[in-house]
Amino acid sequence: MAVIYTVALIVAGNVARSRAARGEDFWVGGRKFKPWMVAVCITGLFSGSSYIAILELAYTTGISAGWYGVAELIHVIIIALFFVIPFRKRLVVTVSGLIGERYGRTAKAIAGAVTAFTFPMYATANALAFAAAMSAFTGMSLSTWVIFSALLLLIYLQAGGMWSVVFTQTANTVAFTLMFIIGLVAFFLKPGFAGLAQLAVTKPAMYGLTTVGLQTILAWFGTFLVNVFLAQAAFQMALSCRTPEEGQKGLLWAAGFNIVFIVLGVLFGMAAAVVAPGVGRGLVAVPRYLAQVLPAPLVGIFFMGIWACALGWGAPCQFSGATSLGRDVVSSLNPEVTDKQMVAYTKWSLVILTGLMIIFGFLRTEQAAWWNVLAWTARNGATFAPVIGVLFWPLATRKAAVSALVAGFVSGITWYHLGGWHPAKFYLNIHPVWIGMIFNVSALTLVTLIERTGSYRWAIPGKGAARSVGFGAMVAGLALIILAVNQFTWLYAKGVFGMVLFLIFIAAFCMVIAFTGEERAESLAVAEARPQAGPAGK
Repeated sequence: MAVIYTVALIVAGNVARSRAARGEDFWVGGRKFKPWMVAVCITGLFSGSSYIAILELAYTTGISAGWYGVAELIHVIIIALFFVIPFRKRLVVTVSGLIGERYGRTAKAIAGAVTAFTFPMYATANALAFAAAMSAFTGMSLSTWVIFSALLLLIYLQAGGMWSVVFTQTANTVAFTLMFIIGLVAFFLKPGFAGLAQLAVTKPAMYGLTTVGLQTILAWFGTFLVNVFLAQAAFQMALSCRTPEEGQKGLLWAAGFNIVFIVLGVLFGMAAAVVAPGVGRGLVAVPRYLAQVLPAPLVGIFFMGIWACALGWGAPCQFSGATSLGRDVVSSLNPEVTDKQMVAYTKWSLVILTGLMIIFGFLRTEQAAWWNVLAWTARNGATFAPVIGVLFWPLATRKAAVSALVAGFVSGITWYHLGGWHPAKFYLNIHPVWIGMIFNVSALTLVTLIERTGSYRWAIPGKGAARSVGFGAMVAGLALIILAVNQFTWLYAKGVFGMVLFLIFIAAFCMVIAFTGEERAESLAVAEARPQAGPAGK
């Protein structure tokens, strides 16, 4: 079945070749996607990866694993409501390209390179989680399965680009559906709701809302909320739509589908905890549980759905990273490059990122979470503030953006190094992504204010959103400072002091954005507001 499904994905990818004749066809599907296409792409990207994480965690922590999916659900809804329409009107292809359009070629090259080399880390993390279970059942090494997944992604993405993504995500959606049907049949056969009721008696912690850990839950929400500005793979798929409204509709449909993945991920994980306790990893325990209830071929189809989840996440990550490298980095180094050449470079970039994914899989085979932490730290730490500047702060300068990219990246990686590169235990109990983004925001703010000295003015807006944001940030910042001082011991022990510190810096950043403006623009506005003298001098 795995061989048949692999062949089907390769065929689907190559069928898409005829639709990817131009650069825009290859990168964003020629802006011709319908809402259902966006929905299956986003479902495969976020819901599939969430399902793997929830299934794994629900086996040991119960219903609290669902918070991961809730955080991702809110993230998709925010993108749909606030980002798709303005980004579609700008004809955005990548976040690194958006940064480059505002801040120039140097910023685009750095942002594109960071984005390109972090996306294989995300793909590796999910591939390793899937490979762990496959290794347990087949005896083949983790690295073998990572290599197999990486090469498959390369083969079908090379053909049609974004069209290959939508074709294969549609096939993955069929696999998801079969997986859910089989899983529900197994659940009602054994253990059923009676088994879950018994689990509540023997392991009541499985029904605790924070069993997975408060720090972990807050990190999920913090990461996804920050990621609404940086979700390049999601933007690239949603912005392939024919109209902004259709892209928005597709994202909202995907958010609805996500609820099914959350509920069933928790349900199947907890069912495995009842029937096959003590296995260790949820992704190993679930198929062992199913093997006690269902015929082997049905268990195989269920696990094929798990593989579809891993591929549904890995394909957009690899393709979006290759787009940043082959399109944004190359065009920043050679402004004269043609669309046709950039498509060729993007295909070569897929080869490079496939090699990186395999290398990453060999370097940290047993620690899938390690790659997610490193990727969040490197990409979010580098690109967060420049994107905020593009969207909300016209004063931000090119030097400030480049400084922010470098400062955020270096500080986050350095902090990770000080913590011994551990996936869960960080230096001073502060996640390195918060440190990276603090330096990122600070560099953009300070370098801009110093470089633009004399060309801007501080002023409190008389009315409007800027005034509300500025005063809201002031109140929130003061409240967070008081909280940080009075509850430092508790915040530090829970591992959330770093996030509170980051929010304080964000509050200050919002105040600066709200209360600064162009000096010339302010003067012009005042002049236009003055009553003009009539012909008689009145």
